[in-house]
Amino acid sequence: MLVPVPAPMQERLRDFDPAAAAAPKDAATIAVVRDGPEGLEAFLMRRHSGMAFAAGMYVFPGGGVQDDDGEPMQWVGPPPEAWAERFTCAPDLAGRLVVAAVRETFEETGVLLAGPDESSIVGDTTDLAWAREALETKELSFARFLADEGLVLRADLLGGWAHWITPALEPRRYDTRFFVAALPRGQRIGTVSTEADKSLWAPLSKVLALVDEGRAAMLPPTAVTCRELAPLPAAEVLEAATTREIRPIEPRLVQQDGQWWLELEREEHL
Repeated sequence: MLVPVPAPMQERLRDFDPAAAAAPKDAATIAVVRDGPEGLEAFLMRRHSGMAFAAGMYVFPGGGVQDDDGEPMQWVGPPPEAWAERFTCAPDLAGRLVVAAVRETFEETGVLLAGPDESSIVGDTTDLAWAREALETKELSFARFLADEGLVLRADLLGGWAHWITPALEPRRYDTRFFVAALPRGQRIGTVSTEADKSLWAPLSKVLALVDEGRAAMLPPTAVTCRELAPLPAAEVLEAATTREIRPIEPRLVQQDGQWWLELEREEHL
């Protein structure tokens, strides 16, 4: 299946040299979902037009893995070894991916998948705005934040969904694991990351229609994930995640009639 390369990237590809492709960096993202009057909604952010990666695109919260994401911390739910099997990677990396996903989502949105113990979760996180800022500036590690607040990471609230690798055409590339999670009861989105110029709870059926009409922009991994999630109620998202086959998807560049396209390995991804 061929997907057109977004217009801003077509110009860049005129001088593209595959041999000079950047090595992808490990990253993690979470599709945070909730039920809405028009079906499943996901929280999306539109990245500033001046951003070096995915400028102007609607994305889920997420970001790169950091060294301190591997610091020891209290953890509830599937251990790193289970996530390693899910994503076919080393346990150390798997644990850091889970932490990065939860940390970045908290930094960017205020949604925090953590609680005092294995059966509870924090409510409104407005009073933790200071921690979001300290995490973003790297003055505080996520492990230290949880320990100081007496919290445990709730990995049981996450589901593994997909694994996408940025195509070679991008100057910045990411090896990204996609997670899913329902918005915890009592929590709400706070002030959103300065990397975004717009954010919203988007009914997936509507936002996908806008993408199809060319009125909203998404990279293929985000669009595909939205299409896969759209038919589900929030209560079934985690269960659906457990049955998925996860293997790396790296769209390939092909050229037809003077235009560049991304070729996906399997048509069922669309």
